Amino acid sequence: MIIKKFLQNIFKKFFQILFKIVYGKVIYSNQNLKNKNIVINQLNTSKLRKFNNEPYSVYSISEGRVYNDTVENVAIINQNQIIDKISYQRLGGKLINADKSVVLKKGTPRIKKKIKSNLLILSQGASGNDNYFHWLFDILPKIKICSEVYNLKNIENFYFSKLHKWQKNILEILDLQNIKILDSSIYRHVQATKIIAVDHPWYEKGYINEEAANIPDWIVNWLKEIFLTKAESFNANDKIFIDRRDDTKFNHCQIINDEEVFQYLKSKGFSKYKVGQLSFKNQIHLFHNAKIIIGPHGAAFANLVFCKPQTKVIEFKPFHHPTVVNKRISKINDLNFKSIKAPDFKNDKGDIFINLDMLKKII
Repeated sequence: MIIKKFLQNIFKKFFQILFKIVYGKVIYSNQNLKNKNIVINQLNTSKLRKFNNEPYSVYSISEGRVYNDTVENVAIINQNQIIDKISYQRLGGKLINADKSVVLKKGTPRIKKKIKSNLLILSQGASGNDNYFHWLFDILPKIKICSEVYNLKNIENFYFSKLHKWQKNILEILDLQNIKILDSSIYRHVQATKIIAVDHPWYEKGYINEEAANIPDWIVNWLKEIFLTKAESFNANDKIFIDRRDDTKFNHCQIINDEEVFQYLKSKGFSKYKVGQLSFKNQIHLFHNAKIIIGPHGAAFANLVFCKPQTKVIEFKPFHHPTVVNKRISKINDLNFKSIKAPDFKNDKGDIFINLDMLKKII
C-alpha cells in the first residue's frame, strides 16, 4: 500500500512537471487585473449592490483560461497569471487569496480544450454543483449579474457541472433552457475566445457559514420577484415539518429522536415533507402557503425566500454549528425566526437530539 501511494505521487508530480512545460508556469502578480486583455464592467444599477453597498463587476478576458480541480479551486488565468477577485480557492473551508491557489504549485495538469466562443464561468468548486441553497443564492445571482452587461443568449457556453433535472426546470423558467453547458467535471482546463466571470454575489472572505450573514437583500427580493408567480399549488398543509431522513447525499443534521418529535408535531396538526422530492414549483407553493415551518438545518430552508411576512420558522441545528444563513434570509423576508440549538450527538455528522420540552415552549 505504501509503495502504491509512493508511485501514485511520483506519477502525479511527473505530469505536473510535464504540463508546466507544455502550458507554462502559472504565477501571481498583484497587478494581474491591469492588462489590456481584461475588460472590467462595473454595474451602475442601485438595485444590485453588495452587502457593503459596493457595486458588482463583470470581467471579460480575451483568450483566457480556466482550470478547476472539481473541489475547492477554480483558477481563471490570463497570460499565465492567475486573476484576483474571480478565481475561487478555499483551504480548510476558508476562502483565500489567489496568491495561494493550488495552480501556483501544481500548474494546470489537464489537457487543455480550446473553444472559439464566449464562456461564462459559473463553477465554484463542489459547493455549487448540486446543492439547492448554493444554486439559488450563488449560481442564479451570478447569472443575473452577468445579464446586466451581456445578453445571455449571446453567450455560447456556461462553465458548470452537468445539470440535474431540477436545475434545468429552474433555468427553463428563466428562458434559459437552450443554454449549452460545458461540463466542468470533464473539461477541467479550457481556453476560450472570451472568458466571462463575475464577482461572487456575497462570499468574499473567510468561512462561508459566517459570510452568510452578508447575503444582500436584493437576492431574496429578486428570487421572489421571478419565481413566486410560478408556484404550482397542491394539497399542502400550512404546518410543515421538514423531513431529512433517508437523505443519503446530505445526511448530516439528522434528528436522532425524529419519530418522537414528529409524533408530537403530528398531534399539533403538522404534516411532514421530504422537500427535495417535490418539484421546484411545488416547493414554492409549500413555503408560500405555510404558517409555521419546523425542521433541521438544511438546504430546504433556502425556500424561506418564498414565505409570507411573519411566517413562523423554527430551525433545529447543532449547538456549535456556526451558520446564520436562515436567520439572515428570515430577517430580509420579515419572518418570525427562532432557532433551537441542540447538543451535538456523539458522532461526526452533526446529528442532534431535540428536547421536546424546549420545542413545546417555543411553539
